[in-house]
Amino acid sequence: MIFGLVAGFFAASMTMSQTLPPLTTVPSVDLDRYTGEWFEIARYPNRFENDCDSDVTAVYTLRSDGKIQVVNSCRKANGVPKESGGPAKVVESKTNAKLKVTFFWPFSGDYWIVDLDPDYRYAVVSEPKRKYLWILSRTPQMDPAQYQQVLSRIRQLGFDPSRLIMTKQATH
Repeated sequence: MIFGLVAGFFAASMTMSQTLPPLTTVPSVDLDRYTGEWFEIARYPNRFENDCDSDVTAVYTLRSDGKIQVVNSCRKANGVPKESGGPAKVVESKTNAKLKVTFFWPFSGDYWIVDLDPDYRYAVVSEPKRKYLWILSRTPQMDPAQYQQVLSRIRQLGFDPSRLIMTKQATH
């Protein structure tokens, strides 16, 4: 999601004896409600965001061709903004919870919505092998009790919350 996902995902560190059930997505996503601005609250470390120091956001806009325009932005440590964009297409129209995002053609990456607040206040995004993980919120900071609930939920989904790094967001 944030700053591109590319082909070749592999499973996060798991022991040979540890097997997880296949990752599932939320049962349904209303794309009209999902579009708009999201603030990154926490993420698994990834090479796409190595130089992102703070203020990481993603803006999703429905396009006339049925795809979603994705624009990710952040601020580097030196204060310079960074931006990346590309189209996303729904690959499972029954739920709208599985998308493919293309930042660097011809490569695309899975964007799966694996947890979503009923009021669309937060979302958790990953991909089938659990290598990447993002916690997103409609606000720059997330209520601590709600964040703890999200951590509990991602544990149930087979993620390791200790791998998360918190994102610095400027207060608005």
